[in-house]
Amino acid sequence: MAARGRTRWGPVAAVLALPVALLTGLVVMVVAWLRPDAPLGGESGEVPCAEALSFGGARLPKGARDTSCTVRSWMDTDYVARFRMPREDVRDWLRATYPDAPDPGTRSCHPHSVDLCLDLGLREEDWNYAGRVPGRTDPGFGAFTVDVDITCEGRDTALVVFSAFTS
Repeated sequence: MAARGRTRWGPVAAVLALPVALLTGLVVMVVAWLRPDAPLGGESGEVPCAEALSFGGARLPKGARDTSCTVRSWMDTDYVARFRMPREDVRDWLRATYPDAPDPGTRSCHPHSVDLCLDLGLREEDWNYAGRVPGRTDPGFGAFTVDVDITCEGRDTALVVFSAFTS
């Protein structure tokens, strides 16, 4: 037993170290979360466009060029495919890919700078056409939502940003 009037520094140090350890852990988690390439140890990187598009039940359209496809995953998975295609073929490609989907429009486009968009929930309970999405039974299919944003670049070309994700 310590003599009267003397402080036992072991328990005091332990009590003081606990908030410091918690604060340090919180800072590490926030920094990891803010890393855009791989939050909290998730994966991020380039993938084949066939993989990115099949996750949302689609295939690369004829005439696609300048393709770039990525995936980010941790708790949810987000595939993004960017490509250019002939502008005149965009609506036909969307109809062939999602035959029972509503027509693409401009109402729900985000960002507002795009010329045309299609936002779909692909779970059975969300859309009555979900079971008829070409590619839905393919091994790579897994998206709950697909967003397709189209920006017209001149008379002949459209930039397509296709995003398929699980959140």
